[in-house]
Amino acid sequence: MFVPNLTIIIGLSTYVLFTLLVGLYAGRRVRGSVDFIVAGRRLGIVLATGTLAATWFGGGIVIGAASQAYSHGFMGIIADPLGAALCLFLAGFFYVRMMRRMGLTTIASFFEIRFGPHAGLIASLCTIPAYVGWVASLMVAFGRILQAVAGLDATLGICIGAVIVLIYTTVGGMWAVTLTDFIQVIVLTIGLLIITPMLISEMNGWAAIRAQIPDDRFYLYPRSAEFSTWFSYARDWLVIGLGNLAGQDLIQRSLSSKNESVAQNSAYFSGILYLTVGMLPVFLGISATLIFPNMADPDLVMMKLGMRYLTPIALALFLGALVSALMSSADSALLAPASVIGWDLVRYFKPDTDERSILQICRISVPILGVFSLYLALAHNTVYTLMVDSWSILLATLFVPLTAGIWWPKANLTGAVSAMISGLISWLIFMRIFPSLPADLLAVPVSLLFLTAASLATGKRDVPNPLKDLSGNRLEFRDRLGVLGLGSSPNLDQKVL
Repeated sequence: MFVPNLTIIIGLSTYVLFTLLVGLYAGRRVRGSVDFIVAGRRLGIVLATGTLAATWFGGGIVIGAASQAYSHGFMGIIADPLGAALCLFLAGFFYVRMMRRMGLTTIASFFEIRFGPHAGLIASLCTIPAYVGWVASLMVAFGRILQAVAGLDATLGICIGAVIVLIYTTVGGMWAVTLTDFIQVIVLTIGLLIITPMLISEMNGWAAIRAQIPDDRFYLYPRSAEFSTWFSYARDWLVIGLGNLAGQDLIQRSLSSKNESVAQNSAYFSGILYLTVGMLPVFLGISATLIFPNMADPDLVMMKLGMRYLTPIALALFLGALVSALMSSADSALLAPASVIGWDLVRYFKPDTDERSILQICRISVPILGVFSLYLALAHNTVYTLMVDSWSILLATLFVPLTAGIWWPKANLTGAVSAMISGLISWLIFMRIFPSLPADLLAVPVSLLFLTAASLATGKRDVPNPLKDLSGNRLEFRDRLGVLGLGSSPNLDQKVL
């Protein structure tokens, strides 16, 4: 049963208006750049898990992964959600404890403290393009929803989605993102948990569906023995699984947590949510092959299922879940590069920039980045590819020096800069000379080789910096692994939100 266009528009407008009001309310809590970027570092486990999970439950999983599952089965969704869940577990176990202990504000500030200002500058420049591409993928997904269910032109839908997210992200920063994300992840989770059984029941139950779907739709590894196939398969696991470990959106939530324990545990809980609730669109996408066997545009599969099988009330809930997923990711993806611009790039060129100016620059950067993302969204109209390819630059440039910075004390400035530059150059070269192979994954061993060789060759004259916090205090390498439930350093605990 299809809901009239006016009903859909009214329902979505009401939901969006509520989200905007929450964002404007959150803007009243922003007193400075630390509030805007990391919510004052006061998030407890509920809000930290909610905002992290909501960030990753975006168009890539709800719309993009459903589309890929429709077209390719499980082999199409290795990068997201499986690789993305891997990233969350790795972050909780190996990375976020030390980064939260340092009291950082952005991912680039890690490179600045550990390696020096020049490394921080390069890391900042590598971070920004990844998020422009991600925001573009989410704008495309929003346009797809309005195109399918409200009859609006996809371009108009993309523009509407861009304006909505730009407003509340610009005003409220991380506080607005956190509160709206918390609401959105609840709406999304409830919506999918209610709607998925309804849709499967309407299609005569999972047993009947599974009996009609070929086994190869459920394969988790390639059946081909070709090297290039397995190399591309490894890339699918690692482009987000390793690449987004250096992602500002992931680290920003860890740095917003009130202590190390919350930072690590929220990563684990979010990963669990991702492998449970996040897999529901995948099964729906596979199931849809029986109902819509020859869809010209698989990106519309979730909307088509909802319009065919759901009652008006259920469809309204379904649309709310889809919109929640998109908005919760888009606000985070815009805030991440804006934070890097305001906190890292500006202070690199003008170290004495005052707090008020940093906050203003962060806010101004949000709509500017939004315009670039909008252009990319209108030029490249594919959700999943835009989303996955966004992390290639982070995998090629930042993953190796970030890991070495935490775990290898001999890594120095020369090694880190060599790793980032060699990773970037080799990635660009490999894309040209080996177009059928994953260039970003090929760049990782090159980056590792240059980091190791340069650090060892220049270690005596370029003495490595130890890990320090923002006050310059040297940090010990104790309790680095994120064991679930492990207590946090008392000096970093703050008031529970």
